Amino acid sequence: MSLKVEIVTPDRRAYEGTADKVTLPTAMGSIGILPGHQPITAVIAAGEVILTVEGKVTRLAIDQGFVRVVSDKVSVVTEAAIDEAKIDLKAVENAEARAREAVEAARNQKDVDPVEVAKMEQILRFALVQRLVKSRTSQGMTE
Repeated sequence: MSLKVEIVTPDRRAYEGTADKVTLPTAMGSIGILPGHQPITAVIAAGEVILTVEGKVTRLAIDQGFVRVVSDKVSVVTEAAIDEAKIDLKAVENAEARAREAVEAARNQKDVDPVEVAKMEQILRFALVQRLVKSRTSQGMTE
């Protein structure tokens, strides 16, 4: 028996398929979901999702959001998600540098648009998560 998994962002479906096990970063720490898991709804923290399918591990970097588990279906709604294999570290570093500069500039202004600051902080947070996921994979870390 396996889990049906979907990870959705505002722009697209980042993952849709099955998994034997799903590990998610929540606000209270990582949780592992196996078939037959109790129904839950939880807040997702920015971090790494680990999907295990027939012994093969797939990793995704995700931003904050929500997870709902019902009847062996795991539904994740998040601001952003990317498969580890698609992470471009050069692009991540550039986005991180631009976001850091924008956040610093905003903090030094009197009329700061809090929505813009939150958006730049989200970009910065997601860039850091992508670097973490990519570095764990390149170091050969497993689940």
